[in-house]
Amino acid sequence: QLQLVESGGGLVQPGGSLRLSCAASGSTLDGYAIGWFRQAPGKEREGVSCITSSGGTTNGADSVKGRFTISRDNAKNTVYLQMNDLKAEDTAVYYCAAGRRITWFGVCVPAPAKYDYWGQGTQVTVSS
Repeated sequence: QLQLVESGGGLVQPGGSLRLSCAASGSTLDGYAIGWFRQAPGKEREGVSCITSSGGTTNGADSVKGRFTISRDNAKNTVYLQMNDLKAEDTAVYYCAAGRRITWFGVCVPAPAKYDYWGQGTQVTVSS
């Protein structure tokens, strides 16, 4: 059974950077699309970005465009989210998720309802 574990979160000042990791076990990620999502207190879970099994990416939240980059290393069975120029409004619990019935015509969609396997999340707090 596929299991996902996020790591790399923490406290960072505005303008700083973090790299989140999503490590898989129980199965390889080769055939999955992977998404990063976030949820702040009192708000709905929103898609940040996703990446297909072949490396194609799609952005979710427009607010992270140009600042966040998703990538994958299938040899390490790990997906990453590089977060630069962090802002206070980026504060949230960040989750990674995987699914097989997401990618059509080489495109994935970072919509939470489309993903089947989820990690437990890692807290990112941006504050001075």
